[in-house]
Amino acid sequence: MDGFAREGSRVIRCRLYLITPPRIDGRFGETLRRALGAGDVACVQLRLKDVADGEILKAGEALMPIVQQAGAAFIVNDRPDLARTLGADGVHVGQEDAPYAEARALLGPKAIVGVTCHNSRHLAMEAAEAGADYVAFGAFFPTATKDAKTRAEPELLTWWQEMMTVPCVAIGGITTENAPALVEAGADFLAVASGVWDHAAGPADAVRRLNDIFDTLAKTGRGAR
Repeated sequence: MDGFAREGSRVIRCRLYLITPPRIDGRFGETLRRALGAGDVACVQLRLKDVADGEILKAGEALMPIVQQAGAAFIVNDRPDLARTLGADGVHVGQEDAPYAEARALLGPKAIVGVTCHNSRHLAMEAAEAGADYVAFGAFFPTATKDAKTRAEPELLTWWQEMMTVPCVAIGGITTENAPALVEAGADFLAVASGVWDHAAGPADAVRRLNDIFDTLAKTGRGAR
């Protein structure tokens, strides 16, 4: 389930990191199943804001089997306690959420724990040195999914690839149109929400297109790690 493991010290090909829409209903499970069946997906992050814990747990119980059956990791946003209750594969924590050390202690050494680092090299290096499985940079583009506090430039991904071996995730307003620049810059994973779920030709088509981009750039060497 650990989609964040590198071959040796490198991730060889960029992969897709799906984030759920801000609101989901009973039909979303089938939409997710079709999207996961359309191409390689490393993980799915359950990201529900301003909802009761019970609603998050209910969604997790419904979606986690779909994700894991597709061979992807199931990650909970913000809440290591709920990730533990669900038996999720890991958690993603922001700078205002539970500290990395607390999340790791709660979930154990085998869980995936990723950390938001905004556009900060310092925060990313601290997270990597503490043992984070990945660091997330962004937002790279304007996004309606959340109120992005920072803007990151693609050069940050290039710098990270040259300095560190911990995988980096690019996030924020990513679509099939602007994805290539981030892959070429050095993103190991692209975290995408509305760029998949609101794609004009449907989520499955977006997943196929993104994987085509990853494959093409890896073959040409422009997206190889």
